[in-house]
Amino acid sequence: MQTRRESLKHSAIVAGLLAATGLFPQFALAAYNKTAFEAKSLAEVLKALGAGVPLESKDVTLGGPDIAENGAVVQLTASTVLPGVKQILMLVDKNPAAMIALFNLTDSVEPTVTARAKMAQSSDVYAVAILADGKVHFAKKEIKVTLGGCGG
Repeated sequence: MQTRRESLKHSAIVAGLLAATGLFPQFALAAYNKTAFEAKSLAEVLKALGAGVPLESKDVTLGGPDIAENGAVVQLTASTVLPGVKQILMLVDKNPAAMIALFNLTDSVEPTVTARAKMAQSSDVYAVAILADGKVHFAKKEIKVTLGGCGG
């Protein structure tokens, strides 16, 4: 049987490991940009993140259905072949808050991400790649929603 002191010691070790790997929610919140996640448009999101003017690019790809039968769960993928990607964003233009996901990347990670979005209505969807040099590239796709899932 484990003593109270041993249990506390093991808990402290586990907590230290979780903190070191970034698995504590309060540490993850340090990178959370509330203004960007509450923004209503692509321009507002990029302004909140301090990013530059976006350029449409064939080097950024966005995958998703042409028609989503249920807007409550719309599977999206974004990827790029551009070097030096710092962040990949996913946005749904007509949602109450446009940005649905922000992925921070390093050069050691393949710049391909997947997310599920709620879509209130048919809308343009964006995949945005922000590079380390400050350049912003995006791909856009219209997704038609037959049954809204956002309620807004």
